[in-house]
Amino acid sequence: MKKVLIAMFTIASLTAMAQEGPERGPRDEGERLTPEQMATLQTKKMTLALDLSSGQQKQLQEFHLENAKLRKEKMDAMKEKRKDLTSEERFAHQSERLDHMIAQKEKLKQILNEDQFTKWEKEMSHRHHHGKKGHKGQKKQGEKR
Repeated sequence: MKKVLIAMFTIASLTAMAQEGPERGPRDEGERLTPEQMATLQTKKMTLALDLSSGQQKQLQEFHLENAKLRKEKMDAMKEKRKDLTSEERFAHQSERLDHMIAQKEKLKQILNEDQFTKWEKEMSHRHHHGKKGHKGQKKQGEKR
């Protein structure tokens, strides 16, 4: 009987530990990047992907900084209200977010040349359809389940 209880306790504790897993990255309460850091990283990624000129880099840095600050403000405001939103408030929030995305796309059209914009759109479409690589529960490219 003792052996059975010890075996059950061992299995239960191993199961509990296996489900903890690593921290989930930037969404945890650890240190987050500042809006300036996020804007710089996004600008550098786009520079590598699209071969931007220095003028375009400056414009995109301002563009990304503005977006990062706005995103941080919205996230802080939504943290408190998230649970108490009605369906109308959710709709209004989503509609506002999509309107903002449309306006941002127009700004990018003015900053980037035609080839760069086309390449950027293609990358965004790829990200939208395939999600983040390595995201929990999603297949990685070339991986079989």
